[in-house]
Amino acid sequence: MVKVHQAYDSLDPNGNITIKWDVISWTPDGYVAVVTMFNFQQYRHIQAPGWTLGWTWAKKEVIWSMMGGQATEQGDCSKYKGNVPHCCKKDPTIVDLLPGTPYNQQIANCCKGGVINSWVQDPTNAASSFQVSVGAAGTTNKTVRVPKNFTLKAPGPGYTCGPAKIVKPTKYVTPDGRRVTQAMMTWNVTCTYSQFLAQKTPTCCVSLSSFYNDTIVPCPTCTCGCQNNITQPGSCVDPESPYLASVVSDRAKANAYAPLVQCTSHMCPIRIHWHVKLNYKDYWRVKVTITNFNYRMNYTLWNLVVQHPNFDNLTQIFSFNYKPLTPYQSINDTAMLWGIKFYNDLLMQAGPLGNAQSELLFRKDKSTFSFEKGWAFPRRVYFNGDNCVMPPPDEYPYLPSSSLSRSTPFLMLIMTLIASVTFLSERN
Repeated sequence: MVKVHQAYDSLDPNGNITIKWDVISWTPDGYVAVVTMFNFQQYRHIQAPGWTLGWTWAKKEVIWSMMGGQATEQGDCSKYKGNVPHCCKKDPTIVDLLPGTPYNQQIANCCKGGVINSWVQDPTNAASSFQVSVGAAGTTNKTVRVPKNFTLKAPGPGYTCGPAKIVKPTKYVTPDGRRVTQAMMTWNVTCTYSQFLAQKTPTCCVSLSSFYNDTIVPCPTCTCGCQNNITQPGSCVDPESPYLASVVSDRAKANAYAPLVQCTSHMCPIRIHWHVKLNYKDYWRVKVTITNFNYRMNYTLWNLVVQHPNFDNLTQIFSFNYKPLTPYQSINDTAMLWGIKFYNDLLMQAGPLGNAQSELLFRKDKSTFSFEKGWAFPRRVYFNGDNCVMPPPDEYPYLPSSSLSRSTPFLMLIMTLIASVTFLSERN
């Protein structure tokens, strides 16, 4: 029960990666199959260095040949004379081929370096495929056995795969749409993601600020780790250090994908800052800034998921793509934001270019709108599908108390009038 709870995401309750194993033809000593991974997760994608798929053969199968993918190890094929199989391991590990692979080694949806986009961002690139020729003497539709113990890394842990199940054979439509063929047999494997399995510490945090309070609420201290961590000394880099370039280069040789972050109080690779910027008569404006503190990672195809009750009245968004997420149809309080292609869809590694920002303009709903009790701040924030740590609610920026100054309401009125004039001039 605990595992199910950990893998469940209330903002994407049906999200999963489905592996479809289609036997498309029988051979004298086995069969040929097309294996496709469909990413049905709305906002979680697989970025470089890409997916790694593994399984255990049920009998004594071998892989004679592959297209669109390759096994990372050949294994012991010494008993074969003449033709040598591509892989003889009982538990093969498969990776995608790289872009630029010769055409005669490709199939549809292959050769993207293992990168699979999320369903909302780019559904046309939310799948990855390879073809495998399996050798198993005497195999027929009566004796063929489903592989077991599927594992999916993307590129690290986090996914748990269930057992393969026989389903209705997949049907294929020819390019001209005039003929339909189907697989001999089809097996489905469903893999779900758990952030708890993926990493021991959070990967992102949220800081807050507002125009009506000078306080900037930072990410909680030691959110993703502490600078004085005895077990992992040197886990961060001072941006002012004259040895910065050499430290990043040397550590990258040891483990190119382990985060190496800029030394901060929170030690997170990613920080999301939500700033309540302006208050107009009928609107209010927010500025969102994403900052990359990771010296080892350029985040490609990044995305942000934000939950706030005023998203049903979002009027305008600048420099980000936007799509509402409505897992519970009648409630529109969650937005998915991502970068514009060739403009800011690449979040550069830590440094001057390591940030992306946008502004969101909301129309006020008079029945719910308020700056009190932290209402203007998000309820939840995800970056690339991982839940970001929020500051404690009692530390949120608060409205100035009227008891502190009788002039506060008047000052708020003046600020609102100035902001309204600015907004009208911008629209004109």
